[in-house]
Amino acid sequence: MSRRLPATRARGALRWLPIAPASALLLLFLAGPVAYCVAVAFTDTQLTGQASASFVGFANFRRAFADEGFRHAVVLTLLFTVLSSLVGQNSLGLALAGLMRRASRPVRTLTGAVVIAAWVLPEIVAGFLLYTFFNRRGTLNAVLEWLHLPTQNWLFTLPILAVSFANVWRGTAFSMLVYSAALAEIPQEITEAAEVDGASGPRRLWHVTLPMIRRSIATNLMLNTLQTLSVFGLIWAMTRGGPGDRSRTLPVYMYDQAFLKSLIGYGTAVALLLLLVGALFSVVYLRLMREEV
Repeated sequence: MSRRLPATRARGALRWLPIAPASALLLLFLAGPVAYCVAVAFTDTQLTGQASASFVGFANFRRAFADEGFRHAVVLTLLFTVLSSLVGQNSLGLALAGLMRRASRPVRTLTGAVVIAAWVLPEIVAGFLLYTFFNRRGTLNAVLEWLHLPTQNWLFTLPILAVSFANVWRGTAFSMLVYSAALAEIPQEITEAAEVDGASGPRRLWHVTLPMIRRSIATNLMLNTLQTLSVFGLIWAMTRGGPGDRSRTLPVYMYDQAFLKSLIGYGTAVALLLLLVGALFSVVYLRLMREEV
C-alpha cells in the first residue's frame, strides 16, 4: 500500500506536466501584473514628483466613493453598457443572424463582410471613423441637410448615445456570429412543427427559438458586457470623455486620474473597482446559465 501511494502521486504530477508551461506564463504575465496592481491600489503612488510611495490602506477606495465624478462615471458606464451591449449588440446581432438564415447567398456574403469589417477594425480607427460621422460637418449632418432635416453637433448634445452607437456598429459582428452558430443548431423539424401548429413568427421566436439558444444568449451577454466595460480607445477618439464629463466612463475616468493627473495609486483603485463591476456581471450570468442546466 505504501509503495502504491508514491506511484499514484507521480502519475498525478505527470498529468499536470503538459499544462505547466502555460500555467507558468499565465502566472507571470497575468496573475503577476494583477497582484502588482492590487498592491499599488493601496498606496499613494504618483507618476511624477514623488520619491517613494507609502501604504494608505483603503483611502483610495474611500476617495472614489466620495468623489462625485467617480459616481457619475459609474452611472455613465452602466448606461453605456446597457445601451450598446445588452440592448444594441445583442438585439441587432440576433436580428442579423435570423435575417441571414433566410437571405440569399449573395446577401449573406455581403452583409457578413460589411459587419465583420467593422469588427476587425482597430478600436482607435473605428473611433475616428465614427467621429467624422457624428461631427458637426460630418456625414450624418450632410445626409440630414440633404433631407432638409434639422442638424446638430451630436458629439456635444448626445455624446453618450453617439459613443454607444459607435460601439454597437463596431461590436455587433461578434453577436451575429454567436447567434448564427446557435440558430444553425436548432433542428429544422422543431421550427416546421411550430409552423404547422399555426405559431406566428414572433411566437416561434419567443417560445421556440429563444429558449433553445438561451445558453448562447447568456454567454454572448457575458462576453459583450465584459468587453464593453473596458472600452476606452473608441470613446477617447470620439469625445475624450467630454464635453465636460458627459461621456466619461470608468475607463476614461481611470486614465484621467492615473496618467493625466499622475495619481497612479488612485487610478489603479478605480481599475480594481471596474474589475469588480465586471466580476459582478459575470457572477449573475454564470448563475443564470447554471440554473438553466
